[in-house]
Amino acid sequence: MNRFELIEQIKKTKSFLCIGLDPDLSKFPPHLLASEDPIFEFNKAIIDATKDFCVAYKPNTAFYEAYGVKGWISFEKTVQYIPKDKFIIADAKRGDIGNTSTQYAKAFFEAFPCDAVTVAPYMGEDSVKPFLQFKDKWAIVLGLTSNAGNIDFQIIKNEFEESNYETVLKRVSSWGSADNTMFVVGATNPTYFASIRKIIPNHFLLVPGVGAQGGSLQEVCKNGLNSDIGLLVNSARDIIYASKETDFAQRAGEKAYALQVEMSQWL
Repeated sequence: MNRFELIEQIKKTKSFLCIGLDPDLSKFPPHLLASEDPIFEFNKAIIDATKDFCVAYKPNTAFYEAYGVKGWISFEKTVQYIPKDKFIIADAKRGDIGNTSTQYAKAFFEAFPCDAVTVAPYMGEDSVKPFLQFKDKWAIVLGLTSNAGNIDFQIIKNEFEESNYETVLKRVSSWGSADNTMFVVGATNPTYFASIRKIIPNHFLLVPGVGAQGGSLQEVCKNGLNSDIGLLVNSARDIIYASKETDFAQRAGEKAYALQVEMSQWL
């Protein structure tokens, strides 16, 4: 999906909601556990209940890898089931030397029908650029994440007298363009959005941390929106685990709808 198509979907859906599909069997409704593929059955029900209220889905590959081959089969079935007009993000946080990154990119862009992959930029330009070589595909690069550990490396000042995450934003944005590069910026860092927008005014931001992690959608929108919307706000646990009973999909749909209504007021 290219930038124009993504923006059109946001306008059509009146939403910039991304739903994280992070399956954890210990949190599933018990009646699903007896099915042949409980992960896919869970995801399928969540997708059916929420697809009218979001523009993107973000399966985190760790939650599939944890179950071995069966988990990867569930991942493939899930990304194949997601409607074609939804933006699919493989949250894999890949990034390695160039020839290895090329294989990671081929995996998620050719073997699987994903539109984007999250990428860790620590190894530099040659680890990121392979993800930028695919038409209408995206690298979503870790910028300023929502976890408490971001203070260890991302916030600290470097020899350029700027925080490391600022250097990442400046360098990486020059390797691609706003048409194939996004950045992860956590909703738990709302005070940083205004300054981040001065560095990358046109790029889309993938924003985790709204909901269970305490991030404020209002603060994110106030400081993070740009003329093309420029945000994909992710919510996972608050939506997909809204209930552990047989009504789990219905409750997920209600949670997604509530966020869609709130988002529509900003469009």
